[in-house]
Amino acid sequence: MTKKMNKPISPQLSDNLNVYSDGESDEIDLIELFHAIWSQKLKVIFITVIFAVCSVLYALSKPDLYKSEALLAPAESSSNGGGGASLAGQFGGLASIAGVDLGAGSSGKTEEAIAILKSREFITQFVRDNDLLIPLFALRPVRFSKEVLLDPEIYNEEKNEWVREEKPPYTKEPTDWEIYKKFSGILSVERDKVTGMLTISVEWYIPEQTQNWVTLLVEKINHHLKMRDVDEAKKSIQFIRQKIQEVSLVDMQAIFYGLIEAHGKTIMLAEVRDEYAFRTIDPAVIPLEKSEPKRALICIVGTLLGGMLGVLWVLVSCFFAKRRAENNAQR
Repeated sequence: MTKKMNKPISPQLSDNLNVYSDGESDEIDLIELFHAIWSQKLKVIFITVIFAVCSVLYALSKPDLYKSEALLAPAESSSNGGGGASLAGQFGGLASIAGVDLGAGSSGKTEEAIAILKSREFITQFVRDNDLLIPLFALRPVRFSKEVLLDPEIYNEEKNEWVREEKPPYTKEPTDWEIYKKFSGILSVERDKVTGMLTISVEWYIPEQTQNWVTLLVEKINHHLKMRDVDEAKKSIQFIRQKIQEVSLVDMQAIFYGLIEAHGKTIMLAEVRDEYAFRTIDPAVIPLEKSEPKRALICIVGTLLGGMLGVLWVLVSCFFAKRRAENNAQR
């Protein structure tokens, strides 16, 4: 009789079996995960409820913010679209020497206005000129309420003085740097690239103040650009008149007189037009509905986050519990 000899398992086949075996043991069983979550459902519910309650309290503690905005369109300037435009092709070089920007369009004016509105000098001057320091820095919303009160620890209304704690380099009265940061945070200036329209908006606690501040901003930027252009036009006219006395050629004198006429139109336009640089298409109004916070969204996101963290906590706990059981069994 011949004995049947069992062939030994090759090392390669043995490794494959071990890998297959380990792969099977490491597979994720969805049913097992569901049972693990279901067995710990009270913990998941508890964590979800905790997050839901916290999100509700957080949403209720946030003060209401109201947003007012104005839609503006660049006003056509006679110095850009009328006689100045026809002169630009003839003697644009001389115009630039004399200080006349005959080729500037409304797009350039709008971009310049945006830069001015966002500038530190314009914002600090605007806040100080309109006495906005007290409402900006001393008003505080009352938590879980729609009231906004003056904080006595920052400003003493009876003595009419700032009493906040002085922390160098900051003083009791708000500095220009603080003014710029505070007002920049509530101001938004956007330009529509398609239509060229400019939108100025302010978001604040008190609806009446938001509407008033946007209106003042529109008036301020128009006045600022008007005074700057008038001042430049007057200086340019004075400069050109001096040049006329130095030039004997009749043709050159005619060109200079044309430049004076263009500047004269700028001054005349500034005197007769209140909305010099921008026309108000849609003025700012007192908002009747809050823009922030979105309390329903905060509560929903907080509840979902709590549910996900609760499930994750249960899965991680089950994973480590299973690992500990396996290690104990191997011992």
